[in-house]
Amino acid sequence: MNREIARIIDANINRAREAVRVMEDYARFVLNDPASTETLKRYRHDLRECIQQLPADQLLAARNTPADVGTTISTTSERQRTDARHVFVAAAKRLPEALRTIEEYSKTIDINAAAAFEQLRYRAYDLEQRITARGERSACFAQVRLYVLITASLCRHHWLDTASAAIQGGAACLQLREKSLDDKELLARARKLAAMCRDANVLFILNDRPDIALLSDADGVHLGQTDMSLADARQIVGPHRLVGLSTHTSQQLQTAIQQAPDYIAVGPMFDSITKPQDHIAGPSLLQEALQHTDIPIVPVGGIDLENTSILKKQGAQCVCVCSAVIGAENPKLASQSFIGSLAASRCTTSGSSAP
Repeated sequence: MNREIARIIDANINRAREAVRVMEDYARFVLNDPASTETLKRYRHDLRECIQQLPADQLLAARNTPADVGTTISTTSERQRTDARHVFVAAAKRLPEALRTIEEYSKTIDINAAAAFEQLRYRAYDLEQRITARGERSACFAQVRLYVLITASLCRHHWLDTASAAIQGGAACLQLREKSLDDKELLARARKLAAMCRDANVLFILNDRPDIALLSDADGVHLGQTDMSLADARQIVGPHRLVGLSTHTSQQLQTAIQQAPDYIAVGPMFDSITKPQDHIAGPSLLQEALQHTDIPIVPVGGIDLENTSILKKQGAQCVCVCSAVIGAENPKLASQSFIGSLAASRCTTSGSSAP
């Protein structure tokens, strides 16, 4: 390899690695966003694999930092950062620039390696968009402990009053799940619930319909296995909204992890009167999910106060419930009971591991 080209590639490999680490630290420590952190970790791993296609010994041998004239040249703007977000944005801009340089100069030695770096560059653009556009929403979702499904036919009281009571009881995310409403009524209800959730600083997700989610200004959309693909839904709702995905088997789970949704629902955990299923995934699927990804995992299906402790023992940080809250005489009290149960489980866990 030409020594000058080796120096260029080596310098930009270092730039790219440093940029990814800065971005990952922002997602991890500033946003506290496990989904974005997971995505960046996977990206860092893929970057390392691409770098291994190049002759490491020649790159290292060509490095000559003391003689690099660029180390003494700087501008005022590159030394100034207003806040952590500014630091992230600067790194996110630097990453594809470095990758483009590596890509172009790699063409002189390995066209396959150049093609691999090209794909990483395209992914870098998506990473910047994902974290800057919906990083805060994603981080908020990671803090959700109680996720409640709202279906009017299952509510003991008026559906909107029930939703309000669930929020008052501590539910931090509501999903409107109505399979049989016409579009006009579904949109009207979605807009009402979106406004309520926005006022209460609670996340609002719409089931199945990316178009209605966009029109109602929902925080996101939830997709089932028979709905449109995550990529197609993202085209509709844009980069700012969350997209969650249901999984029922180990294979579906692994596919979902590769697609990197903002959260993954796993279930059903238990037999459910609300939504009977021939296949019950059970808590074992939850355990598998928690072992294989840091993307927020939401167990769903047949969950009540009694079996919540089973899920907590598997490591669940959040539960998604329906009838146990919306079918209760007092949805606020029911929500508070779930929050209390989850908090008590966390205290017990931390207490048992204390020195």
